[in-house]
Amino acid sequence: MVLRSLFANVTPLTMGLAFTLRLFGAPALHEQIDDLVRAKAGDVPFAGATDDASFLRRVTLDLTGNIPAPSDVNAFLEAPSADKRTAHIDKLLSSNAFAVHWADRLTVMLLERQDQGTVTNEQWRHFLESSLQKKPAWDVMVRHMIEAKGHGSERPAMKFLGTANHHTMTENIARLFLGMDLTCARCHDHPSVEAWKQSDYWGLFAYLNPTRQATHKTENQVYLVEDLATTKIEFESVFNPGKKTTGPRLPHGKEVEIPTFEEGDQYEKPAEEGLPAVPRFHPRELLARDLTAADNFLFARNSVNRMWFLLMGQGLFHPLDEMHDHNPPSHPQLLDLLGHEFVAHAFDLKWLLREILLSETYQRDSRLPEGISQVDPTGYQVSSPKPLTPEQLLRAVLRATGNPQYGAARQTEQKANPETKKFDRKGYFTGSNTELPPSLEEAEAIFALTFGQSPGKAEVDFTPGLNKALFLMNDRMVHHWLQPREGNLIDRLQNTTGTNEVARQLYLSVLSRLPEEEEQLAVEDYLQQIPSRRPAALADLAWALLNSAEFRFNH
Repeated sequence: MVLRSLFANVTPLTMGLAFTLRLFGAPALHEQIDDLVRAKAGDVPFAGATDDASFLRRVTLDLTGNIPAPSDVNAFLEAPSADKRTAHIDKLLSSNAFAVHWADRLTVMLLERQDQGTVTNEQWRHFLESSLQKKPAWDVMVRHMIEAKGHGSERPAMKFLGTANHHTMTENIARLFLGMDLTCARCHDHPSVEAWKQSDYWGLFAYLNPTRQATHKTENQVYLVEDLATTKIEFESVFNPGKKTTGPRLPHGKEVEIPTFEEGDQYEKPAEEGLPAVPRFHPRELLARDLTAADNFLFARNSVNRMWFLLMGQGLFHPLDEMHDHNPPSHPQLLDLLGHEFVAHAFDLKWLLREILLSETYQRDSRLPEGISQVDPTGYQVSSPKPLTPEQLLRAVLRATGNPQYGAARQTEQKANPETKKFDRKGYFTGSNTELPPSLEEAEAIFALTFGQSPGKAEVDFTPGLNKALFLMNDRMVHHWLQPREGNLIDRLQNTTGTNEVARQLYLSVLSRLPEEEEQLAVEDYLQQIPSRRPAALADLAWALLNSAEFRFNH
């Protein structure tokens, strides 16, 4: 297989060699990342390290989904410590905000904004957040999602498999955990990717075919159960007539033999309370084990590629679900190294993120090197600006405008009283509903509908749109947050004396940096033009910064 050739050097022996090298003082992973990026680029100029304010904003958005508070910016800029960046990365990784934000990111990546199955969004998020608050082992988290046992604290993980639609499960697992869009291979070998065979699709399907939903009568709770698997899956190409068969099999892996049992010995537990008898053979559990095994390098490579994308804005393989020989990685040695080290560190997600964040490659300035007008984004000569996700954008706007507790009281009321009148989201967009979103949950939904992709579509590439630009400019909710209220940004600025200090607080609050001299003069000039409308003028200035590309992107 051509795809195998991409990972021909990835073996347990080389993994052991990598571990031995670490014992004898090999450079840290983040240093090796930089070495490989520079080696691949050759003799080309790289941007230097970004300044402290830009670094703080970037890493805070990436790890907590929010911009830093003005006090945090001041403290970081004044801190004399040479290792303050490392210390701040560690602080953010251990924060509760990290678990909340990365639950957002993983939910959007894995569920693609679809509310599927009977597990509630709250239960799913609790599973993710509790995993991320500890020492998150990515292989264990994914294993829970596919085992989907339906019991204990891991029950919410079954939300990933949704309603147990066999083709949907097959295609999602291939795309999201193996980097393979096998949709075409359902009916025939992939027409343009020689390595992707129809048997790869149906081999994965065979693991999942016995799975279905069943409801426990007493508990009135839905479980994903498995019926008895006795035969291989039969399939046929639309181009090449003739039946073929396969048992459970990972792409490019060995077929799992379906065991046979004596009559009466096929089940380990009898049927009860509406749930079927439990077979002795559990193909879905085998899939969870085989998929996340240390020697399944497709899983390891896909995992590090996706985490790299979330931090860097560009996958080493891009598109993310096109990991094949016709779409080679930009840095094959780096991808190989990241995969090796992720496996060697027991799929420790925080460790992997930390090493990427510590690299010069991540901390590079987003401004082009002097004399350079254009760069290849896959070369990582500069940091690529990333559009804020809907969740990041909402949190950033709320913090910038000084309204972080927006809707908290109504949200508490709604949880206590489920009969509370439901907010009309459609009417909000059409104008027939003039009520402001009453809770943070509704505000999140409005931002997701505006800035996110439609359900079922991956949020990977930036898709600008007139509706997005007009929303921040004209939305009633945003303008409401820019009205002076006790303790919010406009209120604080009204009570600030001296235009230099006004400019300073304005830029710290919205753009997480100090203003340049030209910007200070612009603020002073604008405020002098309309002294009788000072609150409105301050809101205008904040509105202009909120609508700037500098605010809209993580740069």
